[in-house]
Formats: sequence, C-alpha cells, structure tokens
Amino acid sequence: QAQLVESGGASVQAGGSLRLSCAASGYSYSTHCMGWFRQAPGKERERVAIIGTDFATWYADFVKGRFTIARDNAKNTLYLQMNSLKPEDTAMYYCAAGNVRGGSCLRVYNYWGQGTQVTVSS
Repeated sequence: QAQLVESGGASVQAGGSLRLSCAASGYSYSTHCMGWFRQAPGKERERVAIIGTDFATWYADFVKGRFTIARDNAKNTLYLQMNSLKPEDTAMYYCAAGNVRGGSCLRVYNYWGQGTQVTVSS
C-alpha cells in the first residue's frame, strides 16, 4: 500500500532553517506529482509547494524565495528546504502524491503522510 512518511519538523527560532523529508513507497513515485501542504490550528489546509513529474515547481506566494521543493526519484524522497522561517510558518506540514495529466499536476491528491510539526518562535 502507498505510504508517505514525513520527517524533519522541529521547533526553531525565526530566521532559522529546516529541511523536511518525505519518504514514499507503495506507488509509482516518479509518475506522480508531489506536494507539500500545511495546516495551522483554526486554519484551512493550504498548498505550500508542488513539484511535477517534469520537475517543474510551483510555490505559494508567501513562501516564494524562502522555500525550495525538490524530489529525488532514485530515492523516492521529497524534500522541502525552508529558510528564513517566520512565526506564521508554524503549522503541521504534510506531503502528498497526486495525479498528473498532460504533464500538469491535478488538484486531487490521493496519498497523504501523517504530518510533521514545524514551530517557529519569535
């Protein structure tokens, strides 16, 4: 069965950095879009960054220039490098796998990890 396991979340000070990892198994990793999402208490889940099967990337405006998404297909692993962290980045971060059509990522994500907590203090 498909399994996504996030790691790397921690408590850090504002301005610090973290690298999140997502180890994937049980599905065709290289033929799926991969994404990072986050959800803070009382807030809706939001898209943070997406990477397609062609390695094209998309970032939410509020993380652009600070976060970098990458995928290593040989290792079936997804990464999110997070720099210049802000308190508003505090959230549970999830990785997910979704379908691709015509080389473009669709909005529906089929597989989700359990999440890893990122806490940024002032």
